[in-house]
Amino acid sequence: MTMLRKLAVPAVLLALLAAVITTVAGGEERKTLTALFPRTVSVYEGSDVRILGVAVGTVDTVTPSGTEVEVVMSYPADVQVPADASALIVAPSVVGDRYIQLSPAYTEGEVMADDAVLGLDRTQSPLELDEIFESIDDLTVALGPNGANRDGALTDLLEVTASNFDGQGETFNQTIGDFGDLSETLDDNKEELFGSLREVQAFVSTLAENDTTVRQFNRSLADVSELLSGERQELVSSLDNLGSALGEVQDFVETNEAVLGRDIRKLNRVAKVLVKQRGNLAEVLDTAPLALNNLYLAYNPQAGTLDTNANIGNLERQLTSDPALILCTVVNQVDESGALCDLLDGILPRKAAFDEDGELSDTALALLGYDVFDPTLGGLLPDAQVPSRTTEVAQ
Repeated sequence: MTMLRKLAVPAVLLALLAAVITTVAGGEERKTLTALFPRTVSVYEGSDVRILGVAVGTVDTVTPSGTEVEVVMSYPADVQVPADASALIVAPSVVGDRYIQLSPAYTEGEVMADDAVLGLDRTQSPLELDEIFESIDDLTVALGPNGANRDGALTDLLEVTASNFDGQGETFNQTIGDFGDLSETLDDNKEELFGSLREVQAFVSTLAENDTTVRQFNRSLADVSELLSGERQELVSSLDNLGSALGEVQDFVETNEAVLGRDIRKLNRVAKVLVKQRGNLAEVLDTAPLALNNLYLAYNPQAGTLDTNANIGNLERQLTSDPALILCTVVNQVDESGALCDLLDGILPRKAAFDEDGELSDTALALLGYDVFDPTLGGLLPDAQVPSRTTEVAQ
């Protein structure tokens, strides 16, 4: 036992020496933060400094300074505190020690520097019970016989309110419940509500930016209203006449219902024909202006006639080259069956029966049974006489 006591004393001395050496050497690196509060009830040296309710440091000193209280606190240097953080005194219970909360917690950005100082604008203290009691007392005195109820005004208000709500308790309760439902609905749809408010704000901003245009529109609307006000008698008469006219139209429709039905059905058939012929109608609309212009240019007002350019040369050429076509064009105007045209096609030579000199072509001669030959032998006998094809045919 004596031996253990002899060993324990040196061990305790060594532990104390190690603690002293650690303290002198500096130990853990820490940051210091100074905060100014209007009051620091139940905050002492050694009180906790917390972030999100977790203790990260301690209060080193609490020093009154005039109308303020200077609180110096420290926390490990590796704890990150936002540069814009605030210090709040939190009371976990009505009676007992309090702690200082640094808020908000760090997420990103700059951190609080060492030896930073937070002014009164960045610190908050809880409301004390004596302040609450004092406020209640002030309210009671203000509403008491020496205040608002000096002449019985408060009493009258309570009596009138009780009389108004007498028998309306269920309705009043329903109103409170409906108001609660409304609040819940607004809370569930706050995004839509605020979105609508943003749209209204954008609309109001647009109106503000176009104030001149809006004013002009309002003035124009006022002018129209003034004009309508001045012409209200005419408008009333017009509406009366319109009513009479509609009555006449109704009587006419009822009287001529059968006739109108037939006309509408016929009009429907005409419309269907126009729809089927819309391509031809479009062509007429495209070519009619040119045709009318040509008709205008062809009209001779002095003689009262339509002057045309008769191309006699072209007519002669058509008669010599294709007489059946010319004659068929004429006879088709009196014979729509085409029988005369078929007869002319069988009698008269067709197209290419005559050459450029007006004589029968080789093709026509061959069809008539004549032997077609070249007496010049392709130009070897230039002095050979070439008989006239027309003469040979005539012979």
